Amino acid sequence: MTSLKQSFNLVADSYEKYRPTYPKELFEDIIRFANLDVNHTLLEVGSGTGKATEGFVKHGLSKVTCIEYGQNLAELTRKKFSPYPSLQVINSSFEEWNNQEKVKFDLVYSGTAFHFIPHETGYKKAASLLKDSGVLALFWFVHIPSHEPVYQSIRNAYESFAPHLEDSKVPTLAEFIEERNKLTLQSGAFQDLCTHTYTWNQTYTADEYVGLLNTHSGHQILSPERKEALYEAIKNAILEQNSGVISKKHAVALFLAKKKIV
Repeated sequence: MTSLKQSFNLVADSYEKYRPTYPKELFEDIIRFANLDVNHTLLEVGSGTGKATEGFVKHGLSKVTCIEYGQNLAELTRKKFSPYPSLQVINSSFEEWNNQEKVKFDLVYSGTAFHFIPHETGYKKAASLLKDSGVLALFWFVHIPSHEPVYQSIRNAYESFAPHLEDSKVPTLAEFIEERNKLTLQSGAFQDLCTHTYTWNQTYTADEYVGLLNTHSGHQILSPERKEALYEAIKNAILEQNSGVISKKHAVALFLAKKKIV
């Protein structure tokens, strides 16, 4: 798991360049659910390059503490938000961060990162860092397989060079939501759980699409030889079959819950 978590640190600039941003409606839904304003304090678990944090900053919420395991990612995020003195970035894993100042937050959130934390401890630690009125907001990009001809060719490339990454058997969006709902409620730390989903299509050139793939942990830990062969085959499929561009359907699932007072 550590190698997967660290893989993003190796492609910090690419992560910032190629990863899509979260939809503004997601932040509006979180702010509404948690009744947030500019005076509230936020904690982000696994901030990456600040893709999620920038959504809150754009809404005037900059009292944010970002916890990021990768040093390169933390440094990039620190520079990105340097105009906001109330926003701090801490280079640490969430599991090892000890919150020495014993701060309690109004919102704990995480964008496409909380699955790297063991759910047996992650949910309870998140709850312990919240005020009694606090809210947990977890959201993920969820892969939606396409069955257009170009994607069938891309699957053939995976079968040849990285069959374990071939996407025909990945959980559906509904299955992912069901599993995360179950984990959230099983923790016993949260209540009033609700979910939202957001979908849209985004077009990429062949190089951009491979750049996006290269920011995913499973691709990052491939051997250089296999990765090069896989990416070359994917590029060729897009160039030869799809006039050099490809449309990908993005989906984000948001889970909102209130801290349970016991």
